[in-house]
Order: sequence, then structure tokens, then C-alpha cells
Amino acid sequence: MTELVSGQAAVDELVRLLDLEALGDDRFLGISPPVGPQRVFGGQVAGQALVAAARTVDPGRQVHSLHGYFVRPGDPSVPITYAVENIRDGRSFSVRRSVAEQHGEVIFFMSASFHRAEEGLDHHEPAPLDVPLPDEVPTMGERLAGYPDRAGVWKLVPRPIDVRYVGEPGWVRPGDRPAEDRQRVWMRLDGKLPDDPVLHTCVLTFASDLTLLDSVLSTHGAVWGPGGFAGASLDHAMWFHRPFRADEWFLYDCVSPSASGARGLATGRMFTVDGRHIATAVQEGLLRRVGG
Repeated sequence: MTELVSGQAAVDELVRLLDLEALGDDRFLGISPPVGPQRVFGGQVAGQALVAAARTVDPGRQVHSLHGYFVRPGDPSVPITYAVENIRDGRSFSVRRSVAEQHGEVIFFMSASFHRAEEGLDHHEPAPLDVPLPDEVPTMGERLAGYPDRAGVWKLVPRPIDVRYVGEPGWVRPGDRPAEDRQRVWMRLDGKLPDDPVLHTCVLTFASDLTLLDSVLSTHGAVWGPGGFAGASLDHAMWFHRPFRADEWFLYDCVSPSASGARGLATGRMFTVDGRHIATAVQEGLLRRVGG
């Protein structure tokens, strides 16, 4: 069975990546993993940008939404500078703009809103009922055992998130994936986190970018790589509805309502095992066909 770089060691590495260095004047410095893809993973940039914004806000206010745009690919060999602008501090809400820069250019920017907890109406759509539990679906290692040509990359890149696909993932060979109108994935941090709600929210932001865009391909039974598609995130938005722990299982229920003009839209709802709707994510991505 393929052994992945996962577990608490990978979790500790992710926590280290999210622990930005303060430079003063609401500026922070973030790094990337020493081994990884040729460009910085979008979830990492979004998570670090949220960390930077949160460190300038009263701890009594928690992020309830974020909206970000990926402007340029990030260079993993160079630290990323995050500059936070205080847009407003009101009686109930605080708004920040967090800008990520490398080589003197913006690679990502995000607006995030933070809210003081209040009482109010409470409802949500029910979680899907026809989904097997995490222990009833294959682990990433078990799936990769059938695709040894894919295992090399996964051995090198740290995997702090335990990802378990209910259906076929997008990295299988062309023709091995049936078309499905929904993509459902169980996720949790593959270790334990401190009781810091900001950290759990930033980890969830990181995880939200791992599989969301793949739901566009799932609709067509398409895959990533040769004989399939290459993709890149264009923007990312999230809403956080209820308290949660990122180191406990949640279902990422994703669907693509539209794809056209080499762009695909994906939306995902996150539910705890007991059915609480904790967050919603929406992303548009660029999807271009590549040769076999």
C-alpha cells in the first residue's frame, strides 16, 4: 500500500505554514512547503491571507465570509508578503483586505468580514442521507494502490488533510471515471489542533480548495492531466455558518451548476457527521484540455 506523508507530522507542518511572521504595520510573511508543486497551492495562500487578516481583528469577532481572487501563480521558493488594510471596525462587524505579494506583484487578494456573535434565526438544509460514512469508503492510500504511476507525487507532498472520496477522484486515468452530477468527499485534518477557532477556520479554508473544482470535471466524467484537463482557481469565496473543528470529519458535498468558455463554476457545502451545515464554498476555475 502507498505510504503518504501524512499524520501529525504533516499537520504540524501545516500549522507552521499558517503561523505567519509579523513584520509590523499589519504586514506578515508566509512561507511554502520545501517540497511541492511548481506553483503555490491556492488553499495555502487563501489560508495564510485569512491568518493575516484575523491577526488584526478583535479576537471576539470570528470570520463569517471571505472573497478572494487568484491573480498570478505563486512561487513556492520565495516567501509571500501579506499586507492587511483595515477597511472598517463597526459595532458588530470588522472588514479587512489582505493582499499577497511576491516579486513586487500581487498574486492574491481577499476581503474578509468578521462578526461579533449574536443570537438570531437558525435553520439549514439537511445533510445528504445517501452517503457512506468515512470508514466505509477507501482511504487515499487504498485508492492510490491501484494507480502506482500517480503515487510518486503523493509520497513527496505532505498531506495534512485526510481525504476520502465517495466516488472516483479526478486523478484516475481517462475512461476510469463515470460521470456523476455530485462529488462527495469526506475530509478532516489528519491529526489534532489546539482549541483556536481562527486556526480551525484557516485550515478549513486550506482544505476547501483541494477538491472543489474537481466537481466540474466529475459532471462530465473527465479527469486531470494527460487526456483530460489542466486547471487553475480564478476566485474563491466562503461563508462560515456554525462552530466546527477541522480535525473532525466533515462531508464536502460539491456540485457544478455551470461550465462554459473554458471556465467552470463549483459550489460545495460542508456538513459534520451529525448533519450540521458548517460552511459553504464557491469557486470558479479555468479548465483547459490537454493532450494525451
